Amino acid sequence: MTEKELIDGCSSGNRLYQKELYGKYSARMLAVCYRYVGDRDVACDLLHDGFIAIFSHINNYRGAGSFEGWMRRIFVTTSLSYLRTQKKFIDDNSADFEWYDEGSASAIDIISDKELTAKLNELPVGYRTVINMYAIEGYSHKEIGKKLGIGESSSRSQFMRAKKLLKTLLNGWNER
Repeated sequence: MTEKELIDGCSSGNRLYQKELYGKYSARMLAVCYRYVGDRDVACDLLHDGFIAIFSHINNYRGAGSFEGWMRRIFVTTSLSYLRTQKKFIDDNSADFEWYDEGSASAIDIISDKELTAKLNELPVGYRTVINMYAIEGYSHKEIGKKLGIGESSSRSQFMRAKKLLKTLLNGWNER
């Protein structure tokens, strides 16, 4: 079944096509949600909410860009909405973080995806969210600030602090 057939079938409300779409993308979209919230049960709830939004708004997809990218934005938005309701973000405009030499990425070279995800989940929610949005999803700090309701400088500050803390966590992992 082609992607267009899936989209057309879901647009018409056909449950078989919706099931097929869910089966094809649910694992990847669950990973997106989990990266943001760090809790599997909450991520599963957000996955459900995201697919409801997709099935409700699939007629809005105009074919510009990839369909998976369009879906991913819905799941990111769903995850961010949840985090905003939890009031997990701090608008910290201070720039008192230390710049540091990133040095060798040796831990990154040998750590598994599962272990890296576990280390990312050790980060505070604000740090984890900003690092996901900036380094993985490709948002600018200005866009992150708008989406999270924090200042652009807060986004930059949290990103730098997240990198520093992640480096510390990875160095601890690397020394075991």
